[in-house]
This record gives sequence, C-alpha cells and structure tokens, in this order.
Amino acid sequence: MTVALPETEALEALRHGDERAFERIFRQYYQSLCRYAIRMLQEQEGAEEIVQDMFCKLWESRDTVNIDTSLKSYLYRAVHNRCLNQIKHINIRENYKNHNQERINHEEQHFSEHYEQFELQQQIERAIQSLPTERQRIFRMSRFDGMKYREIADELGISVKTVEAQMGKALKSLRENLSDYLPVAVTVIALGGLLYHLLQATSLVQILLWILLW
Repeated sequence: MTVALPETEALEALRHGDERAFERIFRQYYQSLCRYAIRMLQEQEGAEEIVQDMFCKLWESRDTVNIDTSLKSYLYRAVHNRCLNQIKHINIRENYKNHNQERINHEEQHFSEHYEQFELQQQIERAIQSLPTERQRIFRMSRFDGMKYREIADELGISVKTVEAQMGKALKSLRENLSDYLPVAVTVIALGGLLYHLLQATSLVQILLWILLW
C-alpha cells in the first residue's frame, strides 16, 4: 500500500529531485488519472500514454514547475488539457482524412467519366469507319459538316434519293452496332438532361444520341 505524503512535503521533495517522492506521487495518482483520461478519450492505450507523458514532463520540469493549486488539481488539469489536445488532433486528422477521401473519390469519378467518354468516342468512330466508303462519306458530310441532302447530292453528283438511301442504310448499321448504348441515352432523357448533354458532349456523342433516338 502506498503511503500518501502531505502535498507540501511531496512538492518540496519533488522540487529537490527526490525520486522516491516522485514514485509515491506516481503510484498514488496514476490509476485514477488513467481512468479519467479513458473516460475522455474512450480509448485505454492512448489514455495511458497521455498520463505517462504527463508524469515524465512533471519530472523533467520538477525544479521549475509552478503549482499554485493542489497537486491533485494540477495533475488532473494537466491530463485534462492533454486529452483535449489529443481529441482536437484526432478531429483534425479525421476531417483531413474525410476531405482527402472526398477529393480522391471526385478525381476517380472525374477520371472514370472521361475514360468512359473516350471509350464511347472510340466505339462510335469505329462504327462509322466500318461503313462502306461512299456511305461513310455521305454520313460524315451530313452529321459532321452539317450539310443538307441537296448540298451533298450536288457535291457528289448524285441524286437526293441516293443520299437519303445511303443515310438510311448508314443509320440502320450504326444503330445495330451501337444499340448497347441505347439505355444510356434513354437514361439521359429520363433525367431531363438531354439538352444539357447535347450542348456539353463532343460531336461524336451528339451523333450517338441522334443515331439512337431519331
């Protein structure tokens, strides 16, 4: 059993570097201070480290420490302040972790969206390139250059009926090759964002929506 020294004697002995007096103070208050720190931190290991660190600092500064209250009050206040600092540190770390995770998720989503759009563009371009040469040329003049059927017919020296027939076959072929993307286009409409996407998308994505929906 640890015999408690009167506070004035304990403090005086501590200031003179009396290790036995320090050990008595440690044994007298260590367990109760740990219980107090655990209640604040809800975590035993960290609480014990804080109490141990507080006692180490007390010993290191024994000849200069200024205790103007009771020793017990000083020790509890020291542990209390250290626990508050630890809680603040944990909160800052968790806030940074959450913010950093949100940033990572946003970047991953941004990359994914751009990658999917790139893949979509590649798929559309491959589908267009699979068309016969003359049909592909007519399709590009209509959809990429914005030319009317009469203008295409005059440019190529063919009839408007031929242009219409070639465009019909081109659209039929592209719909078959790109039919897997129809649910995406339908979802865009369902969300009411078709106009926005048409304005923001690349020309190839606009063409995909036009092919599948008109």
